[in-house]
Amino acid sequence: MTAALVTGAGKRLGRAMALYLARRGHDLALHYASSGDEAEGLAEEIRALGRKAVTLQADLLHENQVETLVPRATAALGPLTVLVNNASIFEYDRIDTATRQGWDRHMESNLRAPYVLIQGFARQCPEASPDATGEPRAAGLVVNMIDQRVWKPTPEFSTYTIAKMGLWALTRTAAQGWPRASASTPSAPAPPCRAPASPTATLPASAPPPFSIVGRTPKTCLPPWVSSSTAPLSPAR
Repeated sequence: MTAALVTGAGKRLGRAMALYLARRGHDLALHYASSGDEAEGLAEEIRALGRKAVTLQADLLHENQVETLVPRATAALGPLTVLVNNASIFEYDRIDTATRQGWDRHMESNLRAPYVLIQGFARQCPEASPDATGEPRAAGLVVNMIDQRVWKPTPEFSTYTIAKMGLWALTRTAAQGWPRASASTPSAPAPPCRAPASPTATLPASAPPPFSIVGRTPKTCLPPWVSSSTAPLSPAR
């Protein structure tokens, strides 16, 4: 069995991704901030599918609450193999109207919280194990939800865009820390979740990567791996 933590799981994309994972055999830890009724309703749907589901409330603006999410999820479900950083604050501002409060809200929810969750996920992720060919196969996957504004910035939603640009940089730099990770851009087809090894990276035999990291942009619809039956969400190389 595998278990996943999805942030912002009560509504919209988070809900869709959580259901996708449950239908493919994952138990679910459903994070929410204020959508408790929706998260509980989703948990009931997932349990009806024969999977375990727990709801976890946390305000991602407070790091002491963020730090509890992975331990609470693993206490209920066992080791996590999937982390989806989906929760986001999306509030309008421009450079001439942005405030320090707005800056902090966007940075904490869209960048700092995913960073802290990835650290916690890495600490508990099962060790990589060799596949049939002897190559190390990652036991876990991190999915970071990006935004098309990262590649097509405008003056609108200034601090939100900057925070998402930071999340994209985090995705890329963390992927380099685990060489067999991958990250996608909206201008090219999303890579399979079983990503090929980097042609330039070397993988020390003593330290295989515990998980892979993938960046996704929702654009105006569900990501391809949510709606496609040909691209199951599975641990990546």
